[in-house]
Amino acid sequence: MHLSWRHGYRVGATLAVLLALLAMLGCGARGLAPVDDRGYGPAPPGYYRIRSGDTLSEIAERKRISMRKLAAWNGLGPPYPLYTGRLLRIEPPQAGRRSASARQVAARSSPKTATQSATTPTSQSTGKPSAKTSAKTSATAKPGSSARASGVNWGWPVVGPVVQRYRSNDRTRQGIRIAAGPGTPVAAAADGTVVYSGSSGLAGYGNLIIVKHSPSYLSAYGFNRRVLASEGATVKRGQQLAEVGQAADGQPMLHFEIRRDGATVDPLLFLPASR
Repeated sequence: MHLSWRHGYRVGATLAVLLALLAMLGCGARGLAPVDDRGYGPAPPGYYRIRSGDTLSEIAERKRISMRKLAAWNGLGPPYPLYTGRLLRIEPPQAGRRSASARQVAARSSPKTATQSATTPTSQSTGKPSAKTSAKTSATAKPGSSARASGVNWGWPVVGPVVQRYRSNDRTRQGIRIAAGPGTPVAAAADGTVVYSGSSGLAGYGNLIIVKHSPSYLSAYGFNRRVLASEGATVKRGQQLAEVGQAADGQPMLHFEIRRDGATVDPLLFLPASR
C-alpha cells in the first residue's frame, strides 16, 4: 500500500519545498520582515533584495508585475523557491539578452553566500520544541491534544481508517493517509484560504490543495482525483475542496498533512479523537 522508498522520499522532499515556501505566506499577514543587510549591499537598479518570508506572488503583487513575468525573468519554475539575501530581477532584461537567474546575480553582487534553503523555515529562533522533542511528544500525547494551542478549529478531511501514520524522522511519512472510496468529498480541515490548487508536478502524487489557516498553520491534501477549490478561495471547515483519488499503487486514499511554521507535525495531535 506504500510508495517505493525512493519515490516516497522524492515526493516528500519536493512537497516539503512547496509547503515551506507557502508557509512563508504567514509572514505576509503580519507585514514584511525587516531587511537584514548584514553582509549585503543595496540592491542594484532593476533588482530586489529578497527578504525573509518573501514569496514570489507577494513580490509580484507589491511591484505590480505579473508572477509569470517575474518567474521568466529570473529563470524560476514551480515551486518558485526564493533565498533570503539574494537578488530578484524586477525589470525586464535588455532586448536580445537572456535574463540571468537570481542565484547568478547574487553570486556576482553579494559578498557572501546565503545559506537560507527553501526546504527549511527562516533561521529565526521561535522558542518552539525541536524536531526530536516534538517526536517524543507525539509518541505520548493524546489525539487532539495540540488542537487548542494551535488556535485553529480542526476537523477530519475525510472519514475512514488511517492506513499510514506520521513519522517525524521519515520523509516518506510526513503526514497521514486515510482510506476512502474514489470520489469521496475531501473537506477543508479548518477555515482558511486556498494558497495552492492543482497539479504539484509530482509523479503519482495526484492533484494537491494547500490551505493556510493562520500565519503559522497550513494543511495539505494530496492524491486528489479532482480539485474543486481554486487558489485564493476562502473556505470554511467542512467545505468540500476536492474528490479522493488514488496513490501510486492504485489504492484510493487521501494524503493529509498539517504544517506549523513550515515544519510537519502529527495531524492526529490536532484532529478530534472522534470523527
